[in-house]
Amino acid sequence: MLIIFPNNGIFSAKQAKLTGMSYMRLSRLAKSGKLQRMARGVYESVDKFDDLLCIEQLRRPRIVYSHDTALYLHDLIDRDPSNFSVTVPTGYNTKGLRNEGFKVFSLKSDLYESDILQLPTKYDHLVNVYTAERTIVDCVRSRNRMCREILTNALKWYAMSRNRNLPQLMRIAKQFGVANLMSTYMEVLA
Repeated sequence: MLIIFPNNGIFSAKQAKLTGMSYMRLSRLAKSGKLQRMARGVYESVDKFDDLLCIEQLRRPRIVYSHDTALYLHDLIDRDPSNFSVTVPTGYNTKGLRNEGFKVFSLKSDLYESDILQLPTKYDHLVNVYTAERTIVDCVRSRNRMCREILTNALKWYAMSRNRNLPQLMRIAKQFGVANLMSTYMEVLA
C-alpha cells in the first residue's frame, strides 16, 4: 500500500523512510512505474506535474526562495523567474546550485533563519520562502544584482497591497541597514 504524502504526491526518500517505507521499496515502485524519480532522493506520483520549485526544495532542504523567486510566489511580479533565486546560510556549499543556474545569496545564520514561511507553488506544493516584507528588503539590498523593472514593479505592487505591513517592513529594513533607503522608496510610492 502506497502512503500518501501531504505535499500533493511529491516527497523525499527521507520522508518515506520516516513512515516505515524502505529505500528498496521506493526503488521498486519507481522501476515499476508507480512512482517517478524526479531527482536523487525525490519522488512523486506519476500523475503529478513537474514542480521544479518543490523538487529543489526537497533536494536541498536548507534553501529558502528569495528575491525575484519570492516576489513571484507572493504575487508581487507577474512573470516566472528565469532562474531561481535562493538564500542559504554562510558556509553552505553553493557550487552545485550555481552550476545549475541558481542565483545564490548567503547570509549569517541568524539573519538567514528569520522571516521564513511556507507558501504554495502554482501546483500547490509548499516551499520555504521569505515573507513579503523580507523579500522587498532583500530586493532593495541587492538592487544592483536585480532587473530594475522587476524591482520597481514589485515595490509598486507591495505599496498598493492590502496585506502590506509597513512597520514590519521598516523593522526588517533597519535590521539589514537599509531603513533610510526603504523610507525614501515608500515615501515616493505613497
